[in-house]
Amino acid sequence: MSATLIFDCDGVLADTERDGHRVAFNATFEHFGVPLHWSEADYATKLQIAGGKERMASELTPEFVAANNLPTDPDEQAAMIAAWHKDKTARYTAMVADGALPPRPGVTRIITAAQDAGWQLAVASTSAEASVRAILTQAVGQRRAEAFDAILAGDVVPAKKPAPDIYLLALERLGADPSRTLVIEDSRNGLLAATRAGLRCVLTVNGYTRTEPNDEAVLVVTSLGDPGGEPALVLANRGATRPDTVIGLTDLLNCLE
Repeated sequence: MSATLIFDCDGVLADTERDGHRVAFNATFEHFGVPLHWSEADYATKLQIAGGKERMASELTPEFVAANNLPTDPDEQAAMIAAWHKDKTARYTAMVADGALPPRPGVTRIITAAQDAGWQLAVASTSAEASVRAILTQAVGQRRAEAFDAILAGDVVPAKKPAPDIYLLALERLGADPSRTLVIEDSRNGLLAATRAGLRCVLTVNGYTRTEPNDEAVLVVTSLGDPGGEPALVLANRGATRPDTVIGLTDLLNCLE
């Protein structure tokens, strides 16, 4: 029986945040001569803000703007943030192209099996579309990446996660039945976005998100797991599935029961 599977990107398709996005943000700050450098702890806080441009903009306090002679006009600030973010995205996609951010365990396997089984597949992410496509292509190759039924990314909706807008748009674009649609996320913001859209959600947590509340998730695992590789450790199971150390399509289908 087929279903619809919607992936978040960062932290789900690849463990991109600490050694990918954070590094690219810091390189951009240095390039533009902005006295910012986000440590791992700093970035854990920034991850509570959905969207790269929004994370950058959160630094533009009146004190910081005045101390660094940055524009005070809102339109000029928006243009400046857009330029910073364009530079950051280029740096990040170059890192992905160089193979610096491999897919998380089980991602390539699950996408391959789901496509071969005729499932609908989509990505719903607050990251820039170029970044999402780069990660997806790195994970499954160009042919399978281009076969995705929808890629929704960046500013495609005005209200970002934890608002449900991007998942509501995904359902509309796909014409999907919510009762047959499963989301794979890694964070509380993503979990809330999915469940507020009426969708069941599996969490594949990482170092930044493992301790976040996850009561709304039907299944919480450390990864999807791979045979002979990293096993999937079940942290919480509130559904009908009974997974082993590797999450398969049957396990995902059972999460919809």
